[in-house]
Amino acid sequence: MMVQTVTGRISVESLGITLMHEHLFIAFPGAWFDPLAKFDRAELVKEAVRRLMQLRTEHGVRTFVDPCPIETGRDVALMKEVSEKSGMQIVCATGFYYEEMGLPIYWRARTVDEIAEFYIREITHGVGDTGVRAGVIKVSTGAPVVTEQERKFLAAACVAQRTTGVPIVTHTTNGYGGPEQQHLFAANGVAARRCLIGHCCTSPDPAYHRRVVEGGSYIGFDQIGMDYCQRDVVRADNVAKLVHGGFRSQIILSMDRLCGRLGKFNFQPTPEQLADFERLRSQGLWQAHAYMFTDFIPMLHAHGVNQADIASILEDNPRRFFAGEVPTQRR
Repeated sequence: MMVQTVTGRISVESLGITLMHEHLFIAFPGAWFDPLAKFDRAELVKEAVRRLMQLRTEHGVRTFVDPCPIETGRDVALMKEVSEKSGMQIVCATGFYYEEMGLPIYWRARTVDEIAEFYIREITHGVGDTGVRAGVIKVSTGAPVVTEQERKFLAAACVAQRTTGVPIVTHTTNGYGGPEQQHLFAANGVAARRCLIGHCCTSPDPAYHRRVVEGGSYIGFDQIGMDYCQRDVVRADNVAKLVHGGFRSQIILSMDRLCGRLGKFNFQPTPEQLADFERLRSQGLWQAHAYMFTDFIPMLHAHGVNQADIASILEDNPRRFFAGEVPTQRR
């Protein structure tokens, strides 16, 4: 079984420790029109290479999946350059964001088959004329329910998945939508094991997590460090519950961090949030990609998750996901 990276195909056995949901660069629609928004590509490349080399040399990370939606600044040429300079294997995605924050008007007017054809082309031929091929399909839904437009794009992603065999990585919003996504994937003929239901750690409810893993998908605890949407101590406790409940083989850990962005936040931060952001920047901790290893994994240890469990989650589970293996239960 092979995995497509931005520099070519590799075997699933070559993935190694994998961060399944991270970003190099984000630019929300409209940011390019802000005259105050500055973008220094050379500086971004330098910072991204520094971060990825730190992950590789200090924490053993070999693969970095960047499921950036097409309309939020996805730059596959940038990903390829950073991969070549850092030695990190990078996987990019095809697929759009959710309706409230994305889904360009042009593509909203397209049919399921037209959208699917576009996704399939990016997987089999490459993004534009770059020659860089997508290795995962991105699906995104909002809250509290999946909209009709989102259902159409999800159906297109399912056509692309069935045609190419490339797995699906999802975005859910505010702790909603995981089981609904699973239902829609099944209705569109996609096996649960080919889907990673993302951002489930935003929900504090262990019953929600249990529904997702019992549905057969991989579950993303992939916003580690985002305390503004959930406290990490809650995330650690819920990871431990899944591990101790026998679902270790379905857990995916990542941080959803980014190396750079264009423009301001896509929300209005409070004065307290701005002060906290500046404090982190001054300490060199803003969006630090090493955070999971330096801070969160010790929390897991404190909740009774041992190093063998963590090693398997970080290395075996991404390999199983890309290989399309049925997760095994460990009681």
